[in-house]
Amino acid sequence: LSNSTKTHTLCRRCNKRSFHRQHKTCASCGYPAAKIRSYEWGQKAKRRKTTGTGRMRHLSGVPRRAKNGFRTGVATSKKAA
Repeated sequence: LSNSTKTHTLCRRCNKRSFHRQHKTCASCGYPAAKIRSYEWGQKAKRRKTTGTGRMRHLSGVPRRAKNGFRTGVATSKKAA
């Protein structure tokens, strides 16, 4: 028997203990594949990982900027009361 008992270790992309040490692929995110692993038969799994489950540091401000036409470097004009 070998000394190693664990088949899966930490994945450097998704930080889950799903990286198969012999296959060298992550069972959760599919690393080192370029695209994130997701399937239509796992809709609950997609829901857990999709956009909106994290901080969305950039994306949360996009609707407000889209409303104003993505203007940059323009001083705001005072509105008439």
